[in-house]
Amino acid sequence: MKDPVTAITGITYDRDSIEQWLQNSSTATAAAVCPVSKQPLPRTADLTPNHTLRRLIQAWCTLNSVNRIPTPKSPLAKPHVTKLLREILHHAPPSGSLHALLKLDSLASESDRNRATIADAGAAKAMVSLVLNPEFRTASAGGVEHALRVLNLVWNHTPETTTKLLVRQNEGPLLHSLTWILNNSNSNSQQNQTTQAMCLANRVIAYASASLLERIEPEFFRTIVVRILESRTASKQARRSALQALVEACPWGANRAKIVEADAIHALIELQLDQGEKHATELAFDLLARLCTSADGRERLVGHAAGLAVVAKRTLRVSAATDDRAVQVLGMVARYAAGKEEVLTEMLRVGAVTKLCMVMQADCAAYLKEKARGILREHSAFWNNSPCIAVYLLTWYPR
Repeated sequence: MKDPVTAITGITYDRDSIEQWLQNSSTATAAAVCPVSKQPLPRTADLTPNHTLRRLIQAWCTLNSVNRIPTPKSPLAKPHVTKLLREILHHAPPSGSLHALLKLDSLASESDRNRATIADAGAAKAMVSLVLNPEFRTASAGGVEHALRVLNLVWNHTPETTTKLLVRQNEGPLLHSLTWILNNSNSNSQQNQTTQAMCLANRVIAYASASLLERIEPEFFRTIVVRILESRTASKQARRSALQALVEACPWGANRAKIVEADAIHALIELQLDQGEKHATELAFDLLARLCTSADGRERLVGHAAGLAVVAKRTLRVSAATDDRAVQVLGMVARYAAGKEEVLTEMLRVGAVTKLCMVMQADCAAYLKEKARGILREHSAFWNNSPCIAVYLLTWYPR
């Protein structure tokens, strides 16, 4: 035991262990039970520090030349968090609340237990009100980053019904505020703020209503592309969040047109020219496949000098999900792209046709092999006698 505490049933446990037990065992309708006495033990039950036992443990460690267990900090109390939130929200001018906000950020970063307590005190609603406050955003540049970080830290500890309601009540203004923050995070010292703002924007998109998703402003998509996807200094976390947000917005045709117009396809291809991480590549190809369902999207992909080459290069090199999307993109481009003969020739030149032949031989899902076979069969008259394809690839399977 490092931090012995006594439950209301009189049994002493280590704090981390009993708190995890309570968290995993309690539900909305039933309390957990004491592991020893089997009596009801609510998740919110007080756990009293057992100072006598802690001192005995520390004395034993000293006598037996064992590293002495340090005296644990007292758990964060909800009234203390409430006081900090009151100072943050009611301090005038807004920049004067920075000290309390820094303290809250520090506490939230310390431990999962602190984050749960801060969330229980209503920090999510307080931080959203700060982000929505234009006076706070302009008067306290550093405070914006801390408010965003606290909100992201406590998000998963806030009940889902609460976060969903919070987003639905403020979704339009909140997305507008985050767009403003992203546009005004220009210096390298503000990259953490950019990351926090993009993570929150992704969460807003995930919980937003259909009515908001149908009318997202083009400025939001342009900001994501310019400030995140095209930026060389953006963090990996910011890029993942940006790609996820764009994927979430894609089911609406108007959004796909706005994303294409924001030149997202060019940014995606440029990102893939460098070796990217697996998850980001999967998201990028998912987004490419969705955008290529439109004529403008296919035109932008083919119009980029490295567009088809990047799709071919990533096929069979990242994951099954990437292979699926890559074959889907190649199929749509080969069938529907303008200037069909030029596109088919380009697919030969960059090795896309060879990759389709290799998909039929690789350890891929049967449906994916059938997709590749269908594309090859559809355009076999054009590709049949090309010297760009090794003969063994064409004869391995009957066409």
